[in-house]
Amino acid sequence: MTNTTLRWDAPMALAALALFAAFSFSARDVRGAEAAKPNIVWILADDWGYGDVQCLNPNRGKIATPAMDRLAAQGMTFTDAHTTSSVCTPTRYGILTGRYNWRTHLQKSVLYGFSEPLIAEDRMTVAGLLKQNGYATGAIGKWHLGLDLPFTTDERPKGNNPDNIDWKGRVGGGPVDRGFDYFYGISASLDMPPYIYIENDRFVGEATATKAFQRKGPAEPDFEAIDVLPMIGKKAVEFISKQDSSKPFFAYVAFTSPHTPILPSKEWQGKSELGKYGDFVMQTDAVIGDIVAEIDRAGFGDNTLVIVTSDNGCSKAAGIEAMQAKGHFPSANLRGSKADLWDGGHRVPFIARWPGVVQPGSKSDQTVCQVDLMATCADILGIAMPPGAGEDSVSFRAALSDKPIASTRKGLIHHSIEGNFAYRQGKWKLLLARGSGGWTAPREKQVPAGSPDGQLYDMSADPGETNNLFDSKPEIVAMLLADLTADVERGRSTDGPDATNDAPIVVWKGKQ
Repeated sequence: MTNTTLRWDAPMALAALALFAAFSFSARDVRGAEAAKPNIVWILADDWGYGDVQCLNPNRGKIATPAMDRLAAQGMTFTDAHTTSSVCTPTRYGILTGRYNWRTHLQKSVLYGFSEPLIAEDRMTVAGLLKQNGYATGAIGKWHLGLDLPFTTDERPKGNNPDNIDWKGRVGGGPVDRGFDYFYGISASLDMPPYIYIENDRFVGEATATKAFQRKGPAEPDFEAIDVLPMIGKKAVEFISKQDSSKPFFAYVAFTSPHTPILPSKEWQGKSELGKYGDFVMQTDAVIGDIVAEIDRAGFGDNTLVIVTSDNGCSKAAGIEAMQAKGHFPSANLRGSKADLWDGGHRVPFIARWPGVVQPGSKSDQTVCQVDLMATCADILGIAMPPGAGEDSVSFRAALSDKPIASTRKGLIHHSIEGNFAYRQGKWKLLLARGSGGWTAPREKQVPAGSPDGQLYDMSADPGETNNLFDSKPEIVAMLLADLTADVERGRSTDGPDATNDAPIVVWKGKQ
């Protein structure tokens, strides 16, 4: 056997060392980006359809969204991202708790401006988790998860125009009592009184006037709905500008737009040629651009995970049919819109930017949900999920690096405004409703007699949910129904000890 000696001449050695150094430096860069706790900025639009973002709907979208398009070019676009519900309050509960809202007493509809807190005092939130791990936490904008408002009497108000609010009292049960260091915003949707800003746990002024932004109620005399979106942008920029590199931060920025009242500022009126809604979408996009620009200006861009998404699909109040006549489809090729079980109600824009981790201009077709924020944050920090928290949350951290998500959740549960359930597992989607489950025709009472009891769609072949396979594939229906029922009854949909729902739950409403 011949002995062979490997000889390295100087040029070869230098080249090899250079290659090794380059690889090591690149690897250190990526590890460094992950090792340093990233800032996390979550921007949540309100009633913004999947097709309202130009880069997501290039063929059927007519509204210019340059800030979102730029963010997509810098980061990753998720094409199959979902809210937990097709309406406001339930979605927000899921984002902040990692738990489906219907496990609480709120199993249909939404809260209002004078409602009590939905998030229990002892429940861990994303903000609380991050705060425990050294983050500064701020919430800006729309809360819509209930508050312990101060009253001059022991009786809680009834209706939208109570006369026993103590405008100088402490506002409890809100963001600063649920993990946030700072809050500036409003109690609920912009069409729900009281019309007054709240900073931390105090009202900003007193609601001594009465105004009606669709609903009549108490208002601070200088409060105007048209000013709220610009104010949210301003306060978000201020919060970011006050941070420094010595401490990571989490900013939860919840817009009031393009939800009703649809009130674009004067400089945006007429910009879209699609009416007020199109103008408001353009203004919303511009405010997103302002916030991202401040992240970069302040020097945080390289170590900040920015996620921009929406709380549900486009509302019919936007005038969907009129926009479609002009060539703009707010749900793109999806069926339905806000409030519905069909994907137009809950599949939403979801764009993530994280330099050094997320590949610029990338796309992911993996199915993700906003309830997954908590587990993702824990995964990023390399910590275990706290016991009794985030029962429905699965980390999508791997997807940000274009790797498969390792999920212990069998399927994803959807929920409509009327409290109907749907279940997505791989390509299959089961709807426990005969109609939309929401506001789009046919609603449940409009479905013709003799129609199937539910709906089953192959989302890979039929993303528009037009070919109902419910009667032809009973074995698939039975399998999905069993898995959905188990996820509901176990009090959690991920691996772990069984948990308890807060109230009894009817899985198949209307089923005789």
